[in-house]
Amino acid sequence: MLVSNEFDEIRPYYDAEVPAIMTRLLDDPVFTRVLNNLYAADEAKIKEVREAMRQTTNVEAFQRRFMVPFLESILKSSTRGLTIGGLEHLKKDQSYLFISNHRDIVLDSALLNVEMYKFGYKSTEIAIGSNLLVYKWIEDISRVNRSFIVKRNIPVRQMLEASNLLSAYIRETITLNGNSIWIAQREGRSKDGLDLTSPALLKMLNMSNNRKFVKGFTELRIVPMSISYEIEPCGNEKVAELLKRQADPDFHKTEKDDLLSMVSGLKNQKGRVQIHFSAPIDSNAVNSLSKEGNVNDRLKRLAEYIDKQIYTNYRLFPNNYIAYDLYYNCNKYIDQYTTEEQSLFIELTHQRLKLVNEDRAEAMELWLKMYSTPVLSFENCCQKDLSEI
Repeated sequence: MLVSNEFDEIRPYYDAEVPAIMTRLLDDPVFTRVLNNLYAADEAKIKEVREAMRQTTNVEAFQRRFMVPFLESILKSSTRGLTIGGLEHLKKDQSYLFISNHRDIVLDSALLNVEMYKFGYKSTEIAIGSNLLVYKWIEDISRVNRSFIVKRNIPVRQMLEASNLLSAYIRETITLNGNSIWIAQREGRSKDGLDLTSPALLKMLNMSNNRKFVKGFTELRIVPMSISYEIEPCGNEKVAELLKRQADPDFHKTEKDDLLSMVSGLKNQKGRVQIHFSAPIDSNAVNSLSKEGNVNDRLKRLAEYIDKQIYTNYRLFPNNYIAYDLYYNCNKYIDQYTTEEQSLFIELTHQRLKLVNEDRAEAMELWLKMYSTPVLSFENCCQKDLSEI
């Protein structure tokens, strides 16, 4: 692996740094409180965990001892199972850039790594916004778990420098170091059910491109990734945030809001979950998108192509079809669900919206729109030939 100090501010921790990180975590009084809460003050279990941390000397051991068992317990307690599709498109000795829709702060990428571990693939490096690293222990846990930092909320000039650094890091990691990367298709989670790739993300990736447009994007081996949840993670929190933004355009989330969403996403029931990989975007596909217009036009078409791949492989559950028929007041998809499934969804809706202390009619509209939009996206985009883009 190529080692450079150029990326020290943002890169995941190296194996050699892990023992010192474990010591720092164990000495952190806030992290100690986290362990007490996590294990309900079970002194024997906490002692066992602390001793295991002291003996952890590399990233792989940390993930195997702590992250994989923790996430498997989350899957067992809060889902009806995780399925994965499209693995036939991936080679175990190849690195990829997974550009994914984004529904949950932690789980989208974390569940990906559980599955990659299970099927014998190397774990993937994960992009995480600096706005989420509100405590040093969160940054340490994230970076020892192979996350790299995407700087947020910084001045424009610094943002340009940070974007150049990030672009160079991603390209070097994939093309020289042989590690795959997961990154969300845009900043922030989808709260309205609409999964759109930001051309700004692709513009950032193109900053480190020293070749022509086609070769530069082809060497990143972009794999559009779809993650689908039967029950939206933090669905009621998303509705509450949208209502606040409607009432106050200047509304901004606090660090506490993000922390609460992280915890809720882990604990709340999510039903069935599916991850699906599209085929890597090859030179023929990129070339077909880059024949006309300027760079911005090409980036926009590439973003649309990624969106359609994500929509194509997004799993639509009965809840999505039920919400569509309720939102549009029709029976268009009545053959896609049973009356029992409809009753259960309506019951879930009322249970979750009781937690939203806002106008119930507006909350209901936003809730149904969040669930029904993936169906509309499929209707609008996926019934067309992708080559038409």
